Formats: sequence, structure tokens, C-alpha cells
Amino acid sequence: MRDGKRRARHAARPATVLLLGGVLALTACGTAGDDTPPSGGGTEAREAAAPASAARITITPDDDADNVGLNDGVQVSVADGTLDAVRLTAVDSGDTVAGSLSADRTRWQPDDRLERATGYRLAVRAVDAEGRTAYENVTFRTVSPDNSFIGHFTPEDGSTVGVGMPVSLNFDKEITEKAAVEAAVEINTSSGQEVTGHWFSGTRLDFRPQEYWAAGTEVTVDLDFDGLQGAPGVTGIQDRTFSFTVGRSQVSTVDARTKQMTVVRDGQVLRTLPISAGSDENPTYNGQMVISEKHRETRMNGATVGFTDDDGEGEYDIKDVPHAMRLSSSGTFIHGNYWSGPETFGAVNASHGCIGLADVQGAWDETQDGAWFYDNSLLGDVVTVINSPDREMAPDNGLNGWNMPWHQWIAGSALTTP
Repeated sequence: MRDGKRRARHAARPATVLLLGGVLALTACGTAGDDTPPSGGGTEAREAAAPASAARITITPDDDADNVGLNDGVQVSVADGTLDAVRLTAVDSGDTVAGSLSADRTRWQPDDRLERATGYRLAVRAVDAEGRTAYENVTFRTVSPDNSFIGHFTPEDGSTVGVGMPVSLNFDKEITEKAAVEAAVEINTSSGQEVTGHWFSGTRLDFRPQEYWAAGTEVTVDLDFDGLQGAPGVTGIQDRTFSFTVGRSQVSTVDARTKQMTVVRDGQVLRTLPISAGSDENPTYNGQMVISEKHRETRMNGATVGFTDDDGEGEYDIKDVPHAMRLSSSGTFIHGNYWSGPETFGAVNASHGCIGLADVQGAWDETQDGAWFYDNSLLGDVVTVINSPDREMAPDNGLNGWNMPWHQWIAGSALTTP
């Protein structure tokens, strides 16, 4: 579980200073970042006879390291001296990676994330109090796509969403170290609501509170996956924070028997709209459904969701469905409908499972019910269907984990103690 208290995950980042420009200028002159001290004539003999520098350079990663992390995988420090020059370059392109020195010139790290599957060369020069130089050089290669994972997240950073929006992570690799990965997700809420994760599969992890989000809640999500093993030979590369705001509370209830939808905002009935739900042959799912997409117009072809005729063609193919909002991954939408007569809404359930509202072709008339509901809905708003002859929507079909009882939800967390 998570609460509103944020942990400190990394040491403070060294300050960026103007000295770095001088460091790279020295490198460009050929007196810093070289593999060996300058040679030739009597200089080499004199340096060989001189006492060694007291400066001791430490570099992470080791020389010839492979699968190095992209965010915090490269660090340079020096003891008993200061860093005089640091140069990090991509082996193939020769591009130089900018970095930052600490104020005391004893630490350095790259400014930006490195590229995946790329070879790098790092050359470092330091000096001790007597001005004697020390050198270290390493080459390494960053983690490849085959050996790394990322989590694609919903909702978008900076968005305002409805009270039903979960935090959903979809990984590009199968995760076997589920407890470690789940523990690396920190969710902080201004409302103080505790949030628990649930693994729907090895590639999908959702988080939600026990009840809908409180309206106005500010949510911050911290993904600390960089360098974390998600499966044997597969490490994370993300060190990412995103946030979103929960807007007003809007939950709409569709009664498939009465063919009416009641829109409730912040506890007050906003409007009641006549609808047409799924027919007896193709009823609409019951249950709580979260709006996951919005399209002012979109194409709907029955063949994409299994509704085909004897020739394999879609039973319907409507290229300009107005004001469509997705409720499930399997193709359930609530949308405007211009092809049915106005007498249909509130009287007949005639769809293939979607919820239809009166509308016009072209989505131009803002007075239509379809347009009004679209304009007054957020991603994350909840549409609950009752009294339909079909079964309940599966929790993993879209963002609909609210259809799972809380005790089952927390049992799907890799961090839950039996």
C-alpha cells in the first residue's frame, strides 16, 4: 500500500556549474581525456620519475561493462583531488554527452539519459593538491531493448481525469520479479487514500484505491525502475515521475430495462437521457466501466469485434460515428447515433452492445444528447450499466478493475502478505 508520504530515492543531484565548459575545452585541446599522459622527449622520463598523483578516481560502471543503466548507470568521483576533465562520448557517432560537476569538483554525472544499446567511452583526468595528474578510462555499452523493460502508463502526465481512472502500467516485457517491480512504484495522494496494485498478467499492473478517487485529489506516481531486474536478464530503464488531477465526481448509471441514463455529478442529478442499449441478441455488459478514450468521430466496423456476416464482412461499417467514448477493450462504447430514428432512444434496445445516444451525422449539433454527454465527460468518468441480461464486465477488459471486489483486488498484489 502507498500513502501520502514521499520517500527520498536518490542522493541529491550534483550542482551544474560553469566549470564543465572549461573541462570540455581542455579535452578539445588534447590535454584532457587522453588515454595516457602526454608523451615525447624528456617529459616522459621526468613523469615516470615523479611521485604518483594522490588523486584516486572511481568510475561506475567498470571497464567493458554491458547492459549499463540509462539514467544513473554512470558516475565519476575522485578522492584526494579534484576532477580536471571528464569526457563521455558515444563510440560510433563520436557525440559528446554533456554532464555536470559538483560544486567541489569531486563528482560528475551525465545531464541526460543515455541511449539504449549504445557503446560509450569515458575518459577522466584529476589532479591532486600538488597539481599531479591521474587518469582513468573505461568503455561500456548500455542496456539493449532485448534486455530492458519499460512501463507504458495511463493516465497521461498533467491530465485531469474522472474519479474512476486507475493507474495502469503495461510493460513491454513479461515481468517475473513482480514484488520488486510493484514496490518500485510509489503513489502519493493529496486525499490520503491508500492505493494497492493488482497484477492482471505478467505485463499489466493496475493501481487503485478501495473506493473511487475523492474529487480534487492530486496524484503523483514515481516509477523507480532504472537498473531494477524485472525478469532474468531484463532490467528497467525508467526513472520517471508523472502526476494527474482528479476532477469533479461524475458517475452515470445506464438502466438497460428503462432505457434511461442518469448523470450524477458531485452527488446531484445533472440530466437524465434516453438511450438505446444492446439488443436481446447482443446485450450490453453490466457493471462499472471507465471511459478510456474519446473521439469526436470514429469508424466502427463489426468485423473488428467479431460481428461478421456469412461472407466474413462486418455486420456494420459506420465511418463517422459521432461522439464516441470507449468503455472496454473489446469494443463497448457509449456514442452518438444518427442512423436510428429518434423514437428508438428510451424505447428500444437495438445495438450490438454499445450504448447509443441521439445525435446527428457530422457531430456538429451541440444540442444533441450525444454531443452534450461527450462535452461533459472526462477520461476516467464512470458509466455503470444495470439490469442488462448480459454478464458483468470483466475487470481486465479496459480500465474496469472496479468490478473486482476489494479482497480479490488486494490478493492480486505481489506485496500482499497472505
